[in-house]
Amino acid sequence: MSLQPVDRAAADALRADLLRTVDGPVRFDTASRAMWSADASNYRRVPIGVVAPRDVADVEAAVSVCRTHDVPVLPVGARTSIAGQAVNTAVVLDFGQVNRILSIDPDARTARVEPGVICDALRDAGAPHGLTFGPDPSTHNRCTLGGMIGNNACGSHSVAWGKTVDNVVGLDVLTYRGDRLSLGAGGDGAIPDALRALGERTADDVRVGFPDLTRRVSGYNLDQLLPGQVDLAKALVGTEGTCAVLTGATVRLVESPPARALAVLGFPDAYTAADHVMVVRALGPLTIEGMDAGLIAALRATNPVETASRQLPEGGGWLYVETGGADRAEAHAAAEAVATAMKPYAISSLVVSEPARMKALWRIREDGAGILTRSPDGGEAWPGWEDAAVPPERFGAYLREFDTVLARHGRRGVYYGHFGDGCLHVRIDFDLASRPGIANFRAFLEDAADLAVAHGGSLSGEHGDGAARAELLPRMYPPSIIRAFEEFKGIWDPDGRLNPDRVVRPAKLDDDLRVFVGLPTMRDAPQLAFSHDRGSFARATRRCLGVGKCVTANGGVMCPSYRATGEEMHSTRGRARLLFEMANGEVIRDGWQSDEVAEALDLCLSCKGCKRDCPVGVDMATYKTEFLAQRYRGRRRPAAHYSMGALPRWLHIVGRLPARVVDALNAAARGPLGAVAKRVGGIAPERAIPPIARRRFTRRRGLAASAVGSGVRSMVALLHSHRSKATMLSSPDADRPRLLLWPDTFTDHFDPAVATDAVAVLEALGYAVELPPRTVCCALTWTTTGQVDAARRVLRRSLRTIEPWLAAGVPVVGLEPSCTAALRSDGPELLPDEPLAVRLAQGVRTFAEVLADHADALRTAVVTPGQRALVQVHCHQHAELGTEADHAAMAALGIDADVLDSGCCGLAGNFGFERGHYEVSMACAERVLLPAVRAADPDVAVLADGFSCRTQLRQAGTREPVHLAQLAARALGLR
Repeated sequence: MSLQPVDRAAADALRADLLRTVDGPVRFDTASRAMWSADASNYRRVPIGVVAPRDVADVEAAVSVCRTHDVPVLPVGARTSIAGQAVNTAVVLDFGQVNRILSIDPDARTARVEPGVICDALRDAGAPHGLTFGPDPSTHNRCTLGGMIGNNACGSHSVAWGKTVDNVVGLDVLTYRGDRLSLGAGGDGAIPDALRALGERTADDVRVGFPDLTRRVSGYNLDQLLPGQVDLAKALVGTEGTCAVLTGATVRLVESPPARALAVLGFPDAYTAADHVMVVRALGPLTIEGMDAGLIAALRATNPVETASRQLPEGGGWLYVETGGADRAEAHAAAEAVATAMKPYAISSLVVSEPARMKALWRIREDGAGILTRSPDGGEAWPGWEDAAVPPERFGAYLREFDTVLARHGRRGVYYGHFGDGCLHVRIDFDLASRPGIANFRAFLEDAADLAVAHGGSLSGEHGDGAARAELLPRMYPPSIIRAFEEFKGIWDPDGRLNPDRVVRPAKLDDDLRVFVGLPTMRDAPQLAFSHDRGSFARATRRCLGVGKCVTANGGVMCPSYRATGEEMHSTRGRARLLFEMANGEVIRDGWQSDEVAEALDLCLSCKGCKRDCPVGVDMATYKTEFLAQRYRGRRRPAAHYSMGALPRWLHIVGRLPARVVDALNAAARGPLGAVAKRVGGIAPERAIPPIARRRFTRRRGLAASAVGSGVRSMVALLHSHRSKATMLSSPDADRPRLLLWPDTFTDHFDPAVATDAVAVLEALGYAVELPPRTVCCALTWTTTGQVDAARRVLRRSLRTIEPWLAAGVPVVGLEPSCTAALRSDGPELLPDEPLAVRLAQGVRTFAEVLADHADALRTAVVTPGQRALVQVHCHQHAELGTEADHAAMAALGIDADVLDSGCCGLAGNFGFERGHYEVSMACAERVLLPAVRAADPDVAVLADGFSCRTQLRQAGTREPVHLAQLAARALGLR
């Protein structure tokens, strides 16, 4: 069927009827249609509109209206489908709100759920009964049961618990014509009768034409209609929304081992790992997952601060083999037994049963799809041949031949996947932006399909056919089976209005390719360097592949605004989709002046959480800076850009004033004048203006340049030929290693005591601590507000100020995480042709990194051990700097640290102070951080190195937070 766009008048009439009939949101606006135009695949189709039903009654009402208007319907869950089955020119029914777990029956080991229930929510509900839902795709913390049933999803535990079809007991469905059916093994009525008749007619063809394979997901489940084993519910699993709309399901739960352990087996390469999966299968594990060395290389290149991969044993290919037990000891022993049994085959092994270490190792595997999508230099790789499966005993041979096919077509790919089930995942460096590249894409897929079939395999092992593989089904099945698929679809959906062009009578696999049909029409001349995207903003906008890690409820930092509002527009994925559509200009036509994009980015906190947590490395903070720079170029800016964007400039002026005048300003800020200042400056009225220190750190007694002795001035003269004057904070001693302390704006003007304690600790460690001779600034406040030209001027001036220290190789130490992170990452983006920016990025260190180098000395010097701390990690530290050094330093100082997995504090620099952001800002803080602080014992210090985090805590009325420098000074008896 060829789908035609709905004209404006017809769309308006449809929308009006839906609004009258449906209680849930009905969205036909430009932004929603743009955001729902893509899933996690290569494909793009702009929907007619989006409906988010609140309950099953809403679903029925929406389908009825669509039937009246004769428009297609596409039911979706989390939209993480990789084959293109979750995009179409249709009315999208987004089941995110139809998400109740209706019942758990521990005795029957079943659960009744609505389609929008997230996989992990069901697993959590079963956990108190010792039960879980067996299938667990890598998207388990955001994918829905409806989507899993639609795709016949599997996951890493399929060797033990099978595919989704093996775990479905019954389904409640609605047809396009309005029929409601409850399906199980049996069922009466016209549709069940027709299905049984189809099964009888095609039985012989199915027995011959279907591969004997546990991971056969391609095509419809006609094997579930075989006489004597008919199961109508299972027959509907994996139909990708093309046959009926799911409204409820009864699923099987399995016994979950109370404890798990992981044996990681190292092999010379992925081929050898694949050769030995049958040996591992005989040991009865819960999982057998595989990875190639290329995945690890990509991970380390894209995330230099990650540490999990260092745990991997020697090898060029690995198998993850999970075991279970009644307790940790039993699970660990089972994993040790696997490692022992595999000694004749593997070259190395590692057994892990500590939950945090296992989680870190599993994250490598689960983030594989995103990790491999982009190389550090901006090279692109794509799905397309994503999850073919062959009999596991043939997997090693299949991999070797698959590499030959890759080479023949001039392509490269890196492996990972469900090796124990013979299922391969791979991202390939297709060229999808040119016609010759697309021709190569088609030719490769055709050859790859023939190879999988030759090995007795399935084109899809878990992700379904969608737009990516449905056209290839005749290469896997004989014509009689293809005709049976069409008849199966016709029994359910004779009008052909449910997710058309998928599975049967499909669109061509090279139609609707998102990159090609969405090529940018805007001039691609970004203000920032976009060095990781080869200097292209348009290239950056297609980083997001839609894997949806940003639409999760907890874990990591990304995405705080989505977690506060629950709106797709406020997720990293939603914003990336809008920017992509803005660049191509078809749906969003106003370019940089797009109000839809501006609205979406307004609640972006620029926390940089996505830069680290997104497997593809989407950097929305940078994209927001670029958008603001382009949008307001030569135009009047919001008041907050002038007040808070230029904050260091205003504080520099205030810092010159006498202490009594600063006192008067602080008092005025608390009164009516403060209210006026907030109104004029675009500051939220709910916020208090933070009190400015009476005397900034760089002007405190004994630290002024005029107090420096002649010996110091002589040393400075050697450093700087034009008589720059530095401040030494210890007696000049050529034997003492030198450090240059970066006196950031926030520490200097708001929390100078932090710098004082930091200097005391560093001097106690034997360093000669020096200060720049004049004000320096990382330019972050100008950067985050898109004032790129000003940011460049400020940063360039600061680089010239500290040039002598950079030339001499003196390390620069930052105390404020956001500023240190900016020096390490933002500087080269602002000044890509400035060698000093690169030198500073390579030479700047955190306070904790310096301390960690002296862990042994610190342990012996501690005089106040046993301090307890609740730790809030700054978002920019999480994204750019890492926390390994902080853990080492706190351990050396005897600090018992509880590091919160709380995400962003919500203040995020100027964000939480801007008018209109207070509610979201506090919602971020109330999610984990503030409840944890309130619940902490009175003697527990709240450690927050970031000034934003400390300010949020102070203004929320909690205990006074501290910096690591202050706890270190206490531990060492320096305060």
